[in-house]
Amino acid sequence: MPQGNWQKPVQIAFGNLGIEMISSPSEALLVLTDRWPDLRGPHFVKARSCCRAALDGRRTPEEARQQFENAVSEAQLHVN
Repeated sequence: MPQGNWQKPVQIAFGNLGIEMISSPSEALLVLTDRWPDLRGPHFVKARSCCRAALDGRRTPEEARQQFENAVSEAQLHVN
């Protein structure tokens, strides 16, 4: 299973739980499946699918990063 860290980590804010740095498709997939808020719109679905595809070698890690960024924006989890 190919692994690849992102060139630039994605920072996400979980309210009073603090800020996390997500550095790879595998970390993003864990967050998407285990810790994501109830808002699960179309960007969430695309990000989860793309992270899985990146782990299988069907997409690049950077494609997964972009989709994860879109999901973070959709869920308003960006660090201000």
